[in-house]
This record gives sequence, C-alpha cells and structure tokens, in this order.
Amino acid sequence: MSDPKARSRKKTADEIQQAIAQVQAGQSKVSISAVAKLAGVTPALIHNTYPDLAEKIRGLVGKATRTQRDAKHDALVREREVNRALRQELAEARADLAKLASVNQVLLNEVALLKGMATGKVVSILQPKGSGV
Repeated sequence: MSDPKARSRKKTADEIQQAIAQVQAGQSKVSISAVAKLAGVTPALIHNTYPDLAEKIRGLVGKATRTQRDAKHDALVREREVNRALRQELAEARADLAKLASVNQVLLNEVALLKGMATGKVVSILQPKGSGV
C-alpha cells in the first residue's frame, strides 16, 4: 500500500497549486498568505514544507509588482508627453494673445482718433500722402 503521508502531502501540494491558480485568476493580490488561506493551510506550512511552491508564489508576486510598476511608469511617461505638448500650446497661445492685444490697442486708438475727426473735435495736423504741399 502507498504511504498515507505521501498521499496527503501530494494532495496538499495539489490544493496549494489550485489555490495559486485561483488567486491569479481572481482580482485579489497574489501572496503566500492569500494562497495559504484559500488552500486551508498556514503560510508557515508553505514556507517550510513546500519551498518550491513558496518560491513560485514569490516569483508571481515579483512579476505582478514589476508589471504594475512598468504600467505606471509608461502612464507617467505618456502623461509627461501630454503635459509637455500642453505647455507648448499654452506658450504659443500666450504669445498670440500678446500680439492680438497689441493690435487691438492700436485699432482702438485709431477708432478713437477717427471718431474724434468725424465729430470735428479732433483735427489731423498730418498732411495726407500725395497732397504735394
């Protein structure tokens, strides 16, 4: 007959493997504690009796952490590019605004002069071009 301890150990290892798969498939965080809880064993049992499975879980945790870090870094790089483009657009808009404000002020002064000339309150002392005087 086969050794009951060996069968029990194999059964526990299989349960831990299934728990690893379930934790990975779920939205919960992969950790030795989460796997142990799902498998119905203690984290110490996984650490002490199944070091190969503990290492597998640690590898998954590291991979998940790296993936999250890389995704956040990529998002940060994209947002920095967007920010840089928006800052450039803002600088161009401010330059355009300054030019338009200057042109607007010149036109306001010209309108005021022409209104004054039309009402007779202002007289131009400049000779029009081509008058020959």
